[in-house]
Amino acid sequence: MSPEQYLNTTFHEQIPLTKALGLKARQWQDQQLQLDIPFAGNTNHTGSMFGGSLYCAAVLAGWGWLTLRQQETGLEGGHIVIQGGTIEYPLPVLEDAIAVCSAPAPEVWQRFEQMYRRHGRARLNLEPRILLADQREAVRFSGQYVLHR
Repeated sequence: MSPEQYLNTTFHEQIPLTKALGLKARQWQDQQLQLDIPFAGNTNHTGSMFGGSLYCAAVLAGWGWLTLRQQETGLEGGHIVIQGGTIEYPLPVLEDAIAVCSAPAPEVWQRFEQMYRRHGRARLNLEPRILLADQREAVRFSGQYVLHR
């Protein structure tokens, strides 16, 4: 099973909201996750994408990134939760979009992994973005994710 298939299955089994959002893993490559966010079904009264859908997609891009990285590095067990986050919406989303989450700096990941292996709990800041088709940044999110046994 590909990482994308694994994540889609995990999303739909563990976070049913992902089905309602129509969220799907597009690509996991070079420690970067891309999720498709369909415009249809996620609109608001102004004809743009609903801010709550965008917030959920950003949170899930970070959650999905950490899920795949956890699997890739063999960090056994543990549950991922979002502890907190901030979001900015510099552009309206009027079309299908892509949520992108890239890896933190290698030393940040190493500290996170060491902390988890030693204490069974670690916190990681991730910064997913939501991009329009022309690659302009429509949403910036900064989230604190916790992995705990």
